[in-house]
Amino acid sequence: MLRRRSLPLLLSSPLAAPALRPAQAQVATRMALLHLNDFHSRHEPIAATGAVCRAGETCFGGSARMATAIAEAREGARADGRAALLLDAGDTFLGSLFFTQHEGQAEAQVQRAWGVQGMALGNHEFDLGPEVLARYIAAVPFPVLSANLDATAEPALAGKVRPTIAFRREAMRVVVVGLTTPDTPGISSPGPHLRFTDPMEAANRAVWEARREGAATVVVLSHLGLSMDRRLAAEVAGVDVILGGHSHLLVAPPVVVEGPDRPVTIVQAGAFGRWLGRLDLDLAADGRVTLAQQQMRELSADIAEDATLAALVAQLGAPLEALRRRVVGRLPAALSNAGCGSAPCEIGMLVAEAMREGVGAEIGWQNGGGVRAGLPGGEVTMNDVLGALPFGNTTARMVLRGATLLEALENGLSRLPGPAGRFPQTAGLRFTFDAARPVGQRVVAAEVREPDGGWRPLEPGRAYSVATNNFLRRGGDGYAVFANAALEARDDGPALDDLLARALAR
Repeated sequence: MLRRRSLPLLLSSPLAAPALRPAQAQVATRMALLHLNDFHSRHEPIAATGAVCRAGETCFGGSARMATAIAEAREGARADGRAALLLDAGDTFLGSLFFTQHEGQAEAQVQRAWGVQGMALGNHEFDLGPEVLARYIAAVPFPVLSANLDATAEPALAGKVRPTIAFRREAMRVVVVGLTTPDTPGISSPGPHLRFTDPMEAANRAVWEARREGAATVVVLSHLGLSMDRRLAAEVAGVDVILGGHSHLLVAPPVVVEGPDRPVTIVQAGAFGRWLGRLDLDLAADGRVTLAQQQMRELSADIAEDATLAALVAQLGAPLEALRRRVVGRLPAALSNAGCGSAPCEIGMLVAEAMREGVGAEIGWQNGGGVRAGLPGGEVTMNDVLGALPFGNTTARMVLRGATLLEALENGLSRLPGPAGRFPQTAGLRFTFDAARPVGQRVVAAEVREPDGGWRPLEPGRAYSVATNNFLRRGGDGYAVFANAALEARDDGPALDDLLARALAR
């Protein structure tokens, strides 16, 4: 067990929420939980869309501004007589050229400077495989957590990921439980040897272990998403607080769920470093929360950048300058990636069309979740392109029967009405759907564009050439039919970001 004598969180904010519950017992300990999630390598300030911020735009976040906000939060907590604990709910990887260039080492350096004290693994921490994640873990001084990850069969990670970590404040123990979305094998690249178990069962075991040693406050550091967090709060006894991630939602005011034996407070701090959360807790002698009060601070331009972190970001960004400045094209208006997980969107269809044209296929197919940021209006640089498509995917070309394409469409629509990364963004193929129908029966009609520009219904027995990214071609995001039912397939096409840059140039 890791013991820390002090838990060295955030000044008051315009979104401070009222106390969620009145005190019901004598307060034994006062503390503050600082939290962030889904930072996605956004070391430089961002626009409201999550894209790289341009001159004249309203900018938010960035590693140097986050450092200032954290320092001020800690000082504010100290002034309030509260110990502060800084926790990260995962997906610090991927989303900018910093990750493309440094493969997690930039994030490790920044988190060390921030003073992160524990992090749950998100799905994107596995995007470059176990070896890259292992190098990151070796570079950070804090515990990396996932109670529902079995890494015993993966040499690179065996023994390096912990289920929980305990912090002590006077006589009080705070036990932090990490959880990772069990969808990770389908939406990332963890390799064949890692096993992601049921997070509910893992949480039950972790809570039992925590309370077996005596009074404790249990904080779940979750990369499951808000809907799963609600379910966990309702079903798992003994949980006090859930600091969430994965949904990219600003959960303010907090969601309070009546659990089996106590109320559970759920919060989440948006995404891309735009927000820093603070949750003040008053704890009774038995560890129960007697009062929880939220403050959520938006990292706007009025927060000064920390000079040391600004210098570090400049140093890490130096190798990126020539590439990021190259203008690849122009757009008449900005394209947002908002909504690409639940409906056709312009940027998603643009990517699909770039692939279709790039490899000479009839149909282009991109997953909505693979478009990670929007594109600005006006000049578009390679940095903007790589921010939108940060995975380093190549383009695959395959031949599929129409019946297989219908099955793939049903997979892409299966998570509606909620957003999901698998939603199909297509070119050369258009479809209508009804999300109220049962899963597997949601496609109402599907048509394919003919060479003369006309459209005709998708024919179940006809073979069609399809371009997609290599992640989907291997069965990612539930597209098993792409891996198993292709009549022909090649995964060695051009880089997806390069095809989009070429399309923008045209």
